[in-house]
Amino acid sequence: MNKFRVITLLLLLSWMSGCIPYMHQHLLTPQPARLGAESNRNDVWRQLPAPRERTVVAVYKFRDQTGQYKPQANGSSFSTAVTQGTTSILIRALDESGWFESIERENISNLLNERKIIRSTREEFSQQTGKPQPPLAPLLFAGIILEGGIVSYDSNIITGGGGLRYFGAGASGQYRQDRVTVYLRAISTNSGRVFRTVYTSKTILSQQVDAGVFQFVSFKRLLETETGFTYNEPSEMAVKEAIEKAVQALIYEGFDDKLWAPRDTAERHGPGRLAYLREKEANLDIDVLGRETHPRRPAFSIGLNGAIQHYVGDYDGGLNRPGAELTLRYRFSEPASLFLNLGQGQLAAGAGGLSLNQRFNYAEAGVQFRLLPQDAFTPYLLLGAGATARTQSPTPEQPRMLPHLLAGVGTEYLLTPRLGLNVGFDVHYYLSDRLDGLAIGRYNDFYMAGRAGISLYIGAQPARAAAPR
Repeated sequence: MNKFRVITLLLLLSWMSGCIPYMHQHLLTPQPARLGAESNRNDVWRQLPAPRERTVVAVYKFRDQTGQYKPQANGSSFSTAVTQGTTSILIRALDESGWFESIERENISNLLNERKIIRSTREEFSQQTGKPQPPLAPLLFAGIILEGGIVSYDSNIITGGGGLRYFGAGASGQYRQDRVTVYLRAISTNSGRVFRTVYTSKTILSQQVDAGVFQFVSFKRLLETETGFTYNEPSEMAVKEAIEKAVQALIYEGFDDKLWAPRDTAERHGPGRLAYLREKEANLDIDVLGRETHPRRPAFSIGLNGAIQHYVGDYDGGLNRPGAELTLRYRFSEPASLFLNLGQGQLAAGAGGLSLNQRFNYAEAGVQFRLLPQDAFTPYLLLGAGATARTQSPTPEQPRMLPHLLAGVGTEYLLTPRLGLNVGFDVHYYLSDRLDGLAIGRYNDFYMAGRAGISLYIGAQPARAAAPR
């Protein structure tokens, strides 16, 4: 048996070792220089229409305005959280778009000094040879200045993880999301008017996955192995994508102010512009975490649930029995809905239900509170009251009607815009201790139920937020 365990663990170790190259852990393997990695925004450049003519723009400074340093778990770091070369990234994005002619302004003093050197050299050459030299061409000037920068870097906007370990073997994973935000504006050099301002953001993902085995394979023989990898999305690539997205947005926004125009006038309302406008409108329903938060559920719904009910009362040995329930709901506010439940169930206790075995019908009403009403997946709370009616003949010890209170929790997930999947747990607490015919102890009888079912939403879909003009 020990040999089998040793072989199994060695095979597991070999498998982990074989996964190392896949996890990009190129140990002792130098990588050659390569061209810079491109982002998915290059597809956007190909979708842009051709411009009527390139617009001359000037970029003086497009810098990190956060002043934030790189976060560390322990101690402090003097490295900045984002790249300081964002002006270069913006100029390249302007050139890649095909819509702009960038002129040097960030280091214009170097350019002016070099032009002075050229003029001085030509003047000296003319004096020595008597041959006049042509003057330098005049510098281009821009009708539009592009300003802005990186205005925020938010660390740990989402963190989480999970793990599992069993008898010394296990694995775990952690993740973290940061976010970088960019603003870009176009300014008229003639009047100083700010034509358009656009705002984009990009999340930065960090992940860590590791696995290990810590196991005694025999007496005084311990096997320990571990492997894993960490992936940190390059912040420079995130900044690059955010800036390229801002340039694309500025191009389409400039159509409205007639800052520039496509070569084909029909492209003002072409597929690229329409896709951008749809994205802009959909963005109104997306929160800071990237989740769609528009109202999803129509006002009316009808549901059917199956249940497993467990009796808790004066008899020992409560049993699990099936039940069914029909639910009607009306949403009167964003998170809250009124509900009406009509159901049938069975309660039993003792071996084979000898102590208690009763069928009953019930009706109850109350309020359901959805904690995340604008998400497809939401937890919910139930509070209500109702009455239970026995199906068999009543006795003085077991009256036919019993009032009860209801409290429950659960989750709902929308499989489609009109079909939801529900899973929940609730407690029905009776206001009388005569459910089972006995009145013993300090607490009244109650039963717990686990439920699962579907909900069908009826009526018009809720209206989304209107797009700004």
